This record gives sequence, structure tokens and C-alpha cells, in this order.
Amino acid sequence: MQSGDDPEKPAASDGLAQHAARRAGIGAWTYDRSTCEFVASTNARALFGAAVPHLSRETFLNSVLDPDVRNAASGAMDSALAAEADLDLQLRILRDGGKHWVRLIGEPVIADGLVGGLSGFIIDIDQQSSVEASLRERDEHLRSILETAPDGMVVIDEAGIMQSFSRAAEKMFGYSQTEALGKNVSLLMGEPDRTLHDRYLKRYLSTGERRIIGIGRIVTGQRSDGSTFPMHLSVGEVKAPGRRLFTGFVHDLTGEQRTQDRLQQLQSELAHISRLSAMGEMGSALAHELNQPLSAISNYMKGSRRLLESVDSPQTAKIEVALDKAAEQAIRAGQIIRRLREFVSRREAERRVESLSKLIEEASALGLVGAREQGVQLRLEFDPSCEFVLADRVQLQQVMVNLFRNALDAMADSPRRLLAVKTRRLPSDMIEIQVSDTGSGFAGNSESKLFQPFYTTKEAGMGVGLSISRTIVEAHGGQMRAETNDAGGATFRFTLPRAADADRSDAR
Repeated sequence: MQSGDDPEKPAASDGLAQHAARRAGIGAWTYDRSTCEFVASTNARALFGAAVPHLSRETFLNSVLDPDVRNAASGAMDSALAAEADLDLQLRILRDGGKHWVRLIGEPVIADGLVGGLSGFIIDIDQQSSVEASLRERDEHLRSILETAPDGMVVIDEAGIMQSFSRAAEKMFGYSQTEALGKNVSLLMGEPDRTLHDRYLKRYLSTGERRIIGIGRIVTGQRSDGSTFPMHLSVGEVKAPGRRLFTGFVHDLTGEQRTQDRLQQLQSELAHISRLSAMGEMGSALAHELNQPLSAISNYMKGSRRLLESVDSPQTAKIEVALDKAAEQAIRAGQIIRRLREFVSRREAERRVESLSKLIEEASALGLVGAREQGVQLRLEFDPSCEFVLADRVQLQQVMVNLFRNALDAMADSPRRLLAVKTRRLPSDMIEIQVSDTGSGFAGNSESKLFQPFYTTKEAGMGVGLSISRTIVEAHGGQMRAETNDAGGATFRFTLPRAADADRSDAR
């Protein structure tokens, strides 16, 4: 073997070559087929971790190599010798108490037409292998994230051709990865974006003007069956050597749209019930007010008839008949009013076992629309011992929505905007719900008039919301009151009957 990297060589060029090889982690080796012996240069011995330059094949396999690669290395050497082929192996060797990666490169040594052995180089690739292992681990981690992420991911090149298509994207659009890769991303779009997308992409590449990259917006996606759905698209750009890649993250908004539609439907239902309740309150008040003058009219007519009995006139009989008929009609009108009042008076609510925490959370979704944009913080504190109540869900949501909207109005100009909802169990087997805000509180003596029908401190208010809320609570067997809290805002407390254990078990 030529040992050009040995320090014993006197030539200056050999010394420089040896120094460069040592710094690069390269050593030379030769394997003699007849003696089954390795001969290693100084650098190779250092990489092998061997103390002597001559190593038997058995020592090389059993002492230098990691047990996991011994059989593969032995078989590869024998195959290279038999086929007169080159050898290129990545092996783990045992050195310095640890395992290190090296690359073994060799070629057949042929003399007189016969393969006498192998000769080549050993290269230290331990650092490279560590980096590659780290990159593989990172790549697998990223792949795992992308495969399990609920949002779809699509990678395209500058021409709009899909290079990557995640599993979530497959479920979202109905195309398999095989069907999507190599196709234009406009396949996933509805019109007019499908026709115009390539133009959008060319405009960005030529002008750099961002319309969606790094910004995100709501667009319409199209599935493989032709159906469309709303989605939020966020696009990121990566400038790779010689090309650009664009990564799109797609979030399906179908569920959110259904939820929003349902919330709007519930809001409409609650508004309708509120109007009906308001009409009920107004009808009850009008019935009470009209019944009194009708009774007075009837009494006056009866008195007038008695006065006519002392008058002697040929018209007296006719006047008496007219007064009798007028009195009858007044009495009839009073009866109609009484029936109207009975119709709009309080009736027993349709009570069912309801989850109080769920009821309040649903009401907050309805009543606190826009609260986040106004900087309002919601704090919920639920007592687990009073989770279930006997209540009419829609009516109780109406109460909560009314209190939430009032709180938002009261905190419109407050520097601190905190809305707190708390539940607690009372000794009387009732549950108290407390709604507190950091708003302007109650002005003057308005606190005592809050629950009176048609009383309001709002410019555009009707003054029936709190009156209706109190009526609903009392119809459930509870009570409602208001007070000023320590923050100067308003606190409303109302109670509801706690559901019995038997009722709760039936509900489940």
C-alpha cells in the first residue's frame, strides 16, 4: 500500500497532503485478499481507532465495526471482490467509547488479471451524518405536523403547479395527493379565480404587489365533486435557490358559517320572543288602565238611569233603553279587556333540565357579538355543584342576552371593560347567577325604577327588557335584583331552582 499520508514521508508535498487529509478526516487503506489483512495509514488508523497499521479481517469486523453493520460490511466486501466492483459503504465504527459514522470507499486491486484485494479511502462523516439525522428528524416532525394539522397545506411553484398536498387538503378538496401533484392549483378554485389565478401569480412575480401573500383573506374553494365552500387562505413565500415556492394554508370556514347562521337564527328567535313579551307587558298594562274607565262609564250610566226615573217626560223610556244598552256594551268591553289580560298574564314556563354553564356560554356567543373588538374581557366562574337548573332555555337565554347587551352599552366609555358571570349554590336549593360589569352604574335613583315597565335610561330604549327579564325569572320561581358593585358598575343577581338529582339522571 502507498502510504502517502504517513508522517514518515520526507517530501514537503507529501507532508502537506498528509496534513490536508488529516484535517479533512481522510485516510487510506488496503485490503489484501490472500492474507485477509487490512493495512491502514496513520489517518486511517486514527479513524478506525486502531493502534497498529495491520488489522486482520476478523479484528476489523469484530472490533472496529458496530455489531449492527458487521454482516452487511462483510457481504459488501465479498461482493465487490467477486464482481470486481467498487465499494462504497457508510458504517458505524466503535471508537473512543462511542459510535462514529465513516464512509468506506474502495476499488478492486487487479494484478496479472486477478483481483488481489481492495484499496481506497476512509472518510469521517460523523458530523455530516449527525446533521443529516437532525434534518431527517426535523423533516419527519414537520411531516407529522402537516399530516395531522386540521388545516390543509398546498405548496406550489412559480407556475402555480402543486408540489405538495397534505392529508387535510385531500379530505378538504376530495382529491388524492396523486391526483393533485403536478396539476395547476386553480383546480381547487371556483370561478372567476380559476381562470384568473395564473394572471394574479404573474402580476405578483413581475410587480411584487401583494394581494394575498402574507395577508390572508376569505376565498371560495371548489371540491372534486364541483361543490364550493368558504375558506380562509394564508399564503407564505419561500425563495429557494433558483426558484420560488408558495405555501398556502387553507382553513375550511363551513363549520364557522353554519355556527354563524345558527347564531343569527337564535338572535332572530330571541328578538321575536322579546317583541312578543313586550307586547304582553303592554297588553297587560293597557288592560289594567282601560278596565278602570270602562267601569266608571258603566257606573255613570247606571246613575243617570236612576236620575231619569224622577223625570216625567215622554222621551224618558227611550233614554233609559239607550242608557241600558250603553252600560251593557261597557260591561262587555270590560269583559273583553279582562280576558285579554288573562291571556297575556304570566304562565308557567316550559321547564326542562338544562346545563347552566352551556346555557350561559351560548347566550354569551349571542349577546357579546363585537365585544372582543370593543376590548371587553369576559370572565366566567361556574360552581360545579350547581351545573343543572330547571328552566326554559330560550327564555333564560333571553334574560342573559339582555343583561349582556346592557353591560356592553354601560361599558362603552369605560377605561376598564370587564364583564364577570358567576354562579353559586344557595342554601335554599336555589342557584344564583351574578352578572357584573365595570360600566357607569346607576344614575340617581334609577336603581329603584329599573324593573318598571317602559322605564329606560337609554335614548333609543323601550324600557321593557329588564321588566321582561324579571317576569321570566319570577315565572321560574326565582327573584331578580340589581345593585352597585365595588367597581362602580352594575351587578344583577337572579335565582333559579336547582335541578334535583333524579331529574339530572333522567336528563342524561
